Amino acid sequence: MRSDNLYELPKDLPRPVDDGACAHLAGLRLPSVPLVSTGGRGVDLSQLAGRTVVYCYPRTGRPDREVPAGWNQIPGARGCTPQSCAFRDHYQELRGLGVGEVFGLSTQDSAYQREAAERLHLPFELLSDERLEFARALKLPTFSVDGMTLIKRLTLTLRDGAIEKVFYPVFPPDANADEVLSWLRSSA
Repeated sequence: MRSDNLYELPKDLPRPVDDGACAHLAGLRLPSVPLVSTGGRGVDLSQLAGRTVVYCYPRTGRPDREVPAGWNQIPGARGCTPQSCAFRDHYQELRGLGVGEVFGLSTQDSAYQREAAERLHLPFELLSDERLEFARALKLPTFSVDGMTLIKRLTLTLRDGAIEKVFYPVFPPDANADEVLSWLRSSA
């Protein structure tokens, strides 16, 4: 078992800074990069009609495994589970504001993601970019830890396959769904 609670954020997490790594994304048309979902289907975000929300996160933890050494000291790393739970809790509100689909996206494989989706009772699918094809095609910001290349936490709202709004950096992660909801309400 873990020595901490992965469902709660520690009080002293370092705040990520906007390093400009997502400045190029707003308005960008998505490239066609099919991603495997926890539902077992291929999802090409560039082909989805209407509004879609995609929150990118480094990696979900598991209750039976410790986090990588120094994880809590990496700005923006900690908080994937609280972020996913917040999108779960606000899923119906997002749908009520015209969001057709919500996805979480990480570089973890689908089997790992399926465990998290089931344990957290997510009403939406998680997408695997384990080969970093989507991240590289969009030049998303990444960082490395314990031999893993992970996507920095960011959220995209898409409309008809183009990036409409970018939330970066995201902090605190458990407030990201509220931030997206506020933006959707103000842009309606």
